[in-house]
Amino acid sequence: MGMHQYLQSLSNLETIQRAPGFFKYQNHSVAAHSFKVAETAQFLGDVEENAGQTVDWRSLYEKALNHDYNERFIGDIKTPVKYATPTLRRMLADVEDELSENFVHNEIPTEFQAAYLRRLSEGKDDSLEGRILSVADKIDLLYESFGEIQKGNPEAVFTEIYRESLKTILSFKRMACVRYFLKAVLPEMLAEPFTSQSHLQALTKRILTAAAQSD
Repeated sequence: MGMHQYLQSLSNLETIQRAPGFFKYQNHSVAAHSFKVAETAQFLGDVEENAGQTVDWRSLYEKALNHDYNERFIGDIKTPVKYATPTLRRMLADVEDELSENFVHNEIPTEFQAAYLRRLSEGKDDSLEGRILSVADKIDLLYESFGEIQKGNPEAVFTEIYRESLKTILSFKRMACVRYFLKAVLPEMLAEPFTSQSHLQALTKRILTAAAQSD
């Protein structure tokens, strides 16, 4: 038993498309998403360090790079379905965990199993690194949906994905990296010229205002 199956399985992530079932101008694979989330998490970690936080970089990189590896077992389930009910979300998480553990025990050499059980477990926990991952994941989803809106995609689902991604990011608004994103990055995104620019700017303003009023 060696690492062949694991290394070969990485190619599977290139064939799993995100947001399945919807018309898209640009397809994104789980492999590409994982890379972008890792890059985004790296930047957010820099912001947190500059703000005086201590970042466990090994943990952050492991969480970011591996956070969607388990989708090779069940694919990328549509977000509205995945989060339809807490019970369904827990059931899917249990299936992912069991398949992941079976894969590690059956395919990963014994001396590396503890490391891969850690890496393939749920990374979005209450640690600083887990919270950075949660934000980075939603920032990439925000950019994916923004790209479709910018290109004039008529699918209403991408506006909803944008809305829900921004709301989730705002739920971490006490983090330095989120404050930086909202102040320095989001305005640049919305300044990009596109047909429905004023609509998205108005939607963003309503979401930000609602979040500010909830403080």
